[in-house]
Amino acid sequence: MADLGRTLLVANPAAQNGRGGRAVDQAAAWLREQLPEGALTVARTSGPRHATALVARAEGFDTVIALGGDGVIHEVANGLMERPAGHRPTLGVLPMGSGNDYARTLGMASDLRRACGQLLAAEPRPADVGCVNGRWFVETLSFGLDAAIALDTVERRVRTGRTGTLLYMEAGFDQLINHLGSYGYSLSLDGGEPVRGRSIIFAVQVGPYYGSGFKVCPDAAIDRGAFSLCIAHPPVSRAKAAYIFLRAKRGRHVGARPIEMLSARSLRIEFDEEPPAQMDGEAIHGRTFEATLEPAALSVLVPSQG
Repeated sequence: MADLGRTLLVANPAAQNGRGGRAVDQAAAWLREQLPEGALTVARTSGPRHATALVARAEGFDTVIALGGDGVIHEVANGLMERPAGHRPTLGVLPMGSGNDYARTLGMASDLRRACGQLLAAEPRPADVGCVNGRWFVETLSFGLDAAIALDTVERRVRTGRTGTLLYMEAGFDQLINHLGSYGYSLSLDGGEPVRGRSIIFAVQVGPYYGSGFKVCPDAAIDRGAFSLCIAHPPVSRAKAAYIFLRAKRGRHVGARPIEMLSARSLRIEFDEEPPAQMDGEAIHGRTFEATLEPAALSVLVPSQG
């Protein structure tokens, strides 16, 4: 069993439309069965950015476990990154969201009890973290159609209570049919000369997944030391866009004529008009974005593959 030391479990009770409340009690009970007495502390979030504040000021913990969806993981990671590099607890993840893309990247099980067991036997590994306009992200940053789909999915989840891949695909086809536009940009990679272009989709990935398991950048990895970029350029018909969208579920869109795959440690992109934009499922706003990768910024619990 891994030595998690003093452990803080940060839980979003509103995850999965309220099911997170029951999940935190179950997870805490299972973890306490295995951890030394008094080793586990539970903190429940009460609103946006609360997890960031909790983690940033929490002292004396060796491990911080985020229980919830990609949103609470994003907030916990931002709290960890507010701490000095030598004083950041190890990050663990228990998936209880609708997308669970970072948990999928780490190889965490969707079953909560099995995921607890994975954490107790996991190995800490270095993980890269991205930063855009001063805020950290652990999995995805995107602009254009894919961001619009991600944000539409959040709104639909709140409105309907439904979750998962089917909801993302529903939002995706709605955006493809009704809002298939492109955005002009000027892009500089790793400090190079700016290049003009237009994009329908512009994804900047630390890990390979977004949108509840769409493998948009199959070569992305949390310890790669570089962002993976996927750009879909116009022109493309709605039928072709839908075909590529479906193939992206398993990473089979790579090589399609409108798709460009790139790699960079840093980028600066300025759009001609403000596009839909998101990081780890959270809406961001603006026309100019500067993103850099911080290699091995966090220690993350990754399940053994054996």
